Amino acid sequence: MQGMSLQSLKKHRALIPLYVCVGLGCLGAVGYTARLALRNPDVQWNRKGEISNEEFRTKQYKFYSPNIDYSKVENPAPKY
Repeated sequence: MQGMSLQSLKKHRALIPLYVCVGLGCLGAVGYTARLALRNPDVQWNRKGEISNEEFRTKQYKFYSPNIDYSKVENPAPKY
């Protein structure tokens, strides 16, 4: 079977949108996976294996209540 090259895409121009859509879908999937791995607070990249509560002590990341001013709450995260 012949591989796709620029010359074969010139012959079959109708396939260009298909390749663009598949390429954008792959980039979106990789980007979303990278975002989950880097920005999700449930993922820990610490090689020591210990959880640092100092990082998340002042962060409110799971629930949001418009009635509470989280900047004035002393200890929003429980100590373990």
